[in-house]
Amino acid sequence: MIKIQSLNQNKQFLNILKKNKLNNNYFTIYFGKNNKRINNKNLNISFVIKKKIGTAVKRNKIKRRLKSAVQKILTQNNDINLNYTYVMFGKTSASNEKFSVIFDEINNTFKKIKNLNS
Repeated sequence: MIKIQSLNQNKQFLNILKKNKLNNNYFTIYFGKNNKRINNKNLNISFVIKKKIGTAVKRNKIKRRLKSAVQKILTQNNDINLNYTYVMFGKTSASNEKFSVIFDEINNTFKKIKNLNS
């Protein structure tokens, strides 16, 4: 079982935000190589939503949708490279779209990241 682990220090966020970035209608994802990989059982990923998107209810809904899509990808296939750290910024359109569309977008994005770094 792969555990989702969130970033918790400001310098970790700033380090990842300097690295690679992919953009689409529902989220923006920043990713970078994780040099200090001890075990391969944790996925370092954080979900970030800006306050100007809406109320806390709407922001939490977007976070839950993005997080559950990532968890579903982890259980179905291994398209997520665990040697990378990710920061995912959700957008407003993610709250109104169907989950299947968001899941497909996230799945395609992680496939692109895997192909970029292979």
